[in-house]
Amino acid sequence: MRKPLALAIWSRTIPAAVLVIAAFLAPATAQAQEGRGPIAIIRDAETETLVRSMLDPLLATAGVDRRLVELTLVNNRAINAFVAQGNRLYIHTGLIQKADSASELAGVLAHEVGHIAGGHLARLPEEMRLAMLRSVAAMLLGAGAGVAARSSDAAMGIMMGGQSSAMGQFYAFSRTQEQAADEAGMVFLQRLGWSGEGLERLLRRLLDQELLAVGRQDPYFRTHPLSRDRLDFVREQRARGRAMGGDLPASLETRFAMVRAKLNGFIDAPAASWRRYLNDESAPARYARAVAQYRSGRTDAALDILEPVIREQPANPYLLEFKGQILFDGSRPREAIAPLAAAVRLAPNEPLIRLAYGRALLDGGDTPESLRLAVSELQAAARQDRDNGFIWAQLAAAHARRNDLPNAELALAEQAMAEGDTAEARFRAARAERGLPPGPARQRASDLRNAVHRDNLTRDERQAEDELRRRNRNR
Repeated sequence: MRKPLALAIWSRTIPAAVLVIAAFLAPATAQAQEGRGPIAIIRDAETETLVRSMLDPLLATAGVDRRLVELTLVNNRAINAFVAQGNRLYIHTGLIQKADSASELAGVLAHEVGHIAGGHLARLPEEMRLAMLRSVAAMLLGAGAGVAARSSDAAMGIMMGGQSSAMGQFYAFSRTQEQAADEAGMVFLQRLGWSGEGLERLLRRLLDQELLAVGRQDPYFRTHPLSRDRLDFVREQRARGRAMGGDLPASLETRFAMVRAKLNGFIDAPAASWRRYLNDESAPARYARAVAQYRSGRTDAALDILEPVIREQPANPYLLEFKGQILFDGSRPREAIAPLAAAVRLAPNEPLIRLAYGRALLDGGDTPESLRLAVSELQAAARQDRDNGFIWAQLAAAHARRNDLPNAELALAEQAMAEGDTAEARFRAARAERGLPPGPARQRASDLRNAVHRDNLTRDERQAEDELRRRNRNR
C-alpha cells in the first residue's frame, strides 16, 4: 500500500522522560501524552508551512532562533498545543480544525512562544524535583508521627496533607507560568501588529466546555488557569491597549481556510466532509470535497473538482502536489510527474514535495535520465529533512534501481540512524564504506559507522548487529 504523498500519518512514541508543559486548554490530555503511548503524527507541507508562517515571526519578535524549535503536528481532535523538552512544539490538528480563523491559531502560538521565550521548560525539572522532595519529606514525617502515635490513620493524614501541599505548590508554579505566557504572548502579538481578538474569541467559545469538564474541581489544584481567568486577563490587556493591532494578513487567513478544509477532508470520514461542504462553492470547500473523493478511491471525480481550483490558484504548489498525489495513488505515476514538477518549481524548499516528485519519477519514469533525476530530487529532500527515514528509504530504492548498491547501503544507514536503529546503521554503513570510492560519501559512511561504537551499544543492539551479519553471510 502506497504511503500518501501530500499528507502522511503515522505513530510515534513520546518517551516517558519528556516533560510536557503548557497544554493550552486540556491539561489532562497533555498529561496523557507524557507517557509512552503512541501518538499519530501528521506530515503535511502545506499545514507545516502555514503554522511556520505565524510561528516564525512570533519567535523572531521574542528573540528565539526558529531553528531551535521543532514543530510536530499531532492527529488529535482535542484543542491543544504544548511544548515538550528540547523546545518541541506539538500542535493538535483539532486546534486548527476548530479554530474560526488564523488569528485564533496565532493567539495560541503566541502563548506557547511565551513559554519558550520565558525558559519555563528549563525550570520545570527543578520544580518537579522539589515537589518530589516535599512529598517524600511528608511521607517520612507521616510515618514517624504514626509510629509515635501508634496510629496508621494519623500517619496517613499527615502524609496525604503533605503530599497535597507539595503538589499545590508545584501547580501554583505552573499556574504562574501560564499567566506569564499569556502576558508575553499578548506582547508579541502587539509587536507584530496582530490583534489579540482571536485568542479572546477562542477562549470565550470554549469557556462553557471547559467548565463542564472541570465540574467542582478546585482551581488551585489545576496546572492551568480556568479559561474564565484567562479570558478576563486577555480582555483586560486588550482594554489597556495591548495586542490591539489589526487583523492578520489576508493571505494568512486565506491559507488557513484552505488548510483547515484539507485537514477536515483527510481526517474526517469522507461522507462527513461531503455533507459539511456540499452547498459551499468556495475554494476551501471544493478542496475538502476533492479530498473526500480521493479518499473514496474516485480519482477522476477528485480531479474534476480540483482542476478548477488549480486554475484559480495557479501559483499554489500544494494544490499541484495534491493533484500529483491523486494521480500517483490512482496508479497513474507517469501522469503525476508533471504537476509535481510544477509544484517543486513553485516550492523548491519543501522536502515533502520533492519526496513526492522523486517517487513519481521512480515509479513513472522509464529512462536512465528519470532515474538520475529521481535520485537528485530525493537527495535534495533528504538534505532538507534529514530525520525523515522514509525519504532515505526511497533514495535507497532509487540507487538500487541504478545498480548503485554502495550508495543504496549508505541511504539505508541514514534511514536506520534517523529511526534510532544504531545496529542497523552501523552494519549498513560498514557495507557502504567498503564499496564506495574515496570522497564525501565514503567519509559519511565512516562517520555513521563510528557514530556509535560497538562497546557503547546495549546487549540487545549488539545481538541485533550480530544477527544482521549472520543473516547476510548466509545470503
